[in-house]
Amino acid sequence: MQLTETSHQLFGILAHNLEEETLNWLSARLETIIPAQSARDFFLTYTLLGNKVPSGQPVKFPDTDPGLQAYLQAHGASLPEISRVYLLSRVIEGDSGYFIPKVAQLIQLADTGELKTFLRYLPFLPHAEAFSHVAVEALRTNIAIIFDAIAVDNPYPAQHFNDQQWNQMYLKAAFMQRDLGRIRETDRRANKDLARIISDYAHERWAASREVDPMFWRPVAPFIEGVILNDMKRLFASEKLAEKRAAALCCHFSDNKEAHGLLGKYPDLAAAIKDGTLTWNNLNE
Repeated sequence: MQLTETSHQLFGILAHNLEEETLNWLSARLETIIPAQSARDFFLTYTLLGNKVPSGQPVKFPDTDPGLQAYLQAHGASLPEISRVYLLSRVIEGDSGYFIPKVAQLIQLADTGELKTFLRYLPFLPHAEAFSHVAVEALRTNIAIIFDAIAVDNPYPAQHFNDQQWNQMYLKAAFMQRDLGRIRETDRRANKDLARIISDYAHERWAASREVDPMFWRPVAPFIEGVILNDMKRLFASEKLAEKRAAALCCHFSDNKEAHGLLGKYPDLAAAIKDGTLTWNNLNE
């Protein structure tokens, strides 16, 4: 979906859910804000949406792009949230040079709920890459709902983070015990530095007699050799089925002959992967 279409789609959702008076108010505000380059009116409108737009009522999605609808529903998007994302999209579309810094300024002053909304729906904004610093800064938090807003079920990090930022996010997600299976495009963003970090972190956990989430190993598959190959042997020797499965999946998706030879010693697991009954999606079942 193109960004301009996203804005149009969001307006369509609002048109089917808001009172005509409220929708006309928002449209009129945008007609003033954009040509006048009024930061004051923009900030005020963003704030007023919390009172103008009702929350708590079910959102109707008539003729909405299936991908957009699925994303909004999966995150439980409310009408105030959709309204705010629409406002941000429209002002950036209208004058990106002026309003991108204003949006960044707004988010710096946002409360927890507003920041969560911004991060969660950041992929829908025009010039979303311009806000990568905000997304990376969110990784520093220990507030789970803020971290999850950018890291969990969000395509933005995979699209816009560099390897260092991505690796930082993945390690922090493991440290905070988030659901690693809900991080988007883990396989595509796998890299050698991350594989080394995963192995080092696991060794620290093992030395302290602490567990490692079996899903944590997923990105090492393309980089199995040396120490990591020994890590796979340790996982295969585990009494925990999920760890054996993680090792099997890593070895299956590796190009390393030794890894394939190791997997061959566990024919039941190899067969389950081959016939599709064992995947990363059902690792812990």
